[in-house]
Amino acid sequence: MKSKEHRQGTGKMLIAPLVFLLLAPLWIPALVLWFLFFLASRLCLHLAVWMLWLPRNKRLLFVYSDSPIWQAYIEAHILPRIQEQAVILNWSERRQWSARHTLAAAVFRHFGGHNEFNPMAVVFRPLRRGRVFRFFQPFRDLKRGKPEHLARVETEFFHYLRLDELQASA
Repeated sequence: MKSKEHRQGTGKMLIAPLVFLLLAPLWIPALVLWFLFFLASRLCLHLAVWMLWLPRNKRLLFVYSDSPIWQAYIEAHILPRIQEQAVILNWSERRQWSARHTLAAAVFRHFGGHNEFNPMAVVFRPLRRGRVFRFFQPFRDLKRGKPEHLARVETEFFHYLRLDELQASA
């Protein structure tokens, strides 16, 4: 025979799934609406970048900060190679981002997420989704004496940009 406490515990365990199912008519449409809004905002951002940045030969957003871990490296090895084709945002100066950075800030917020968003790059190609390259963990690994992760991400990033150049010239 089961104890009274055991039966009450079992009853409580059944209430949560039951409430979850009963509230499904409320949360499922909300989830669908959120997902549709997410897709629409992503499409609008891509359209804006394709129409406003790509004709001006700006095909990537690069975000970094004044961190002593990566600032000198980025300013010496990455920015000189991309500055002509990049919209560059410095996270450390985000309070000074003006209205002309509104699209860049929106792209950053949408693609950056909440973790490992700095430094990062988002590369855009016509009629394709933006591709995100995150450099946070590779720089953290570099600080710990493991440079191979940064080398790999950096190689992938520049190779992806090079593919764009090859397709544009073909």
